[in-house]
Amino acid sequence: MYYLKTSAAFDSAHFLAGYNGKCANIHGHRWKTEVTVCGDTLAESGEKRGMLIDFGDLKKAVRDIADSFDHALIYERGSLRPATVAALNDENFRLIEVGFRPTAENFARHFFELLRGQGIAVCSVTVYETPENCAVYEEKGNVSGS
Repeated sequence: MYYLKTSAAFDSAHFLAGYNGKCANIHGHRWKTEVTVCGDTLAESGEKRGMLIDFGDLKKAVRDIADSFDHALIYERGSLRPATVAALNDENFRLIEVGFRPTAENFARHFFELLRGQGIAVCSVTVYETPENCAVYEEKGNVSGS
């Protein structure tokens, strides 16, 4: 089995609605996303001969996802009042509404699914909320060769 790994980081704010603790308040993180792709076989011909995936293609896909969340307030759908969203939009703040609670665990799965949807043979995604704390998402038995 071959494994390749790359990472990208982004800065954003979030909060956990309905949480009884400090994370119920808006706060920011320097999120780091590590993506591991895996497969049994390498390309046998063409310019990508001997590669599982071109590192340039993998880095671009991961970087594009990180860039799409950079410097924004990420919030769960329905967790802010419409008037609050309108006021923040009026101030030209960058808001990203997601259909899940914005935890490291849910981001790991979300990024996994985004990359898998691009045809990338992802085997795991790790999302660091802090340098010491991370969540990992992987699907067992769902590894494909290139």
